[in-house]
Amino acid sequence: MVASLAMGQSMTLIPGVISLTRINNTGAAWSILAGHQEIFVIIALLALVAIGYFLIRYWKNISYRLGLSLLIAGTAGNVIDRIFSGHVVDMFQLDFINFPIFNCADTFLTIGIIVLGIAVLREQ
Repeated sequence: MVASLAMGQSMTLIPGVISLTRINNTGAAWSILAGHQEIFVIIALLALVAIGYFLIRYWKNISYRLGLSLLIAGTAGNVIDRIFSGHVVDMFQLDFINFPIFNCADTFLTIGIIVLGIAVLREQ
């Protein structure tokens, strides 16, 4: 569905709530450091190694396993796009708030961080 949208074109999914808007993002959120793909790829690959280590170390903790797995999925999704396309395709636009357009990988990263945060707080 997103592939059929022209760059910058929008399609409303739920009026006033969410739309699909296709953009190519060569930066991070809000296009920070746009055009510096090599930095993002190196950081993401290092992050994947670190997250993989923690996933193995904390495998028995289901909350950590879920959160870290979501971080791996989100990081891998974005880094694969950056390596093969030179950008990530962002598509989800929240119509009720001024917020950057994002993709599924960004959602996985956000949920993974929330899950890990809750898991850490529950242990204290």
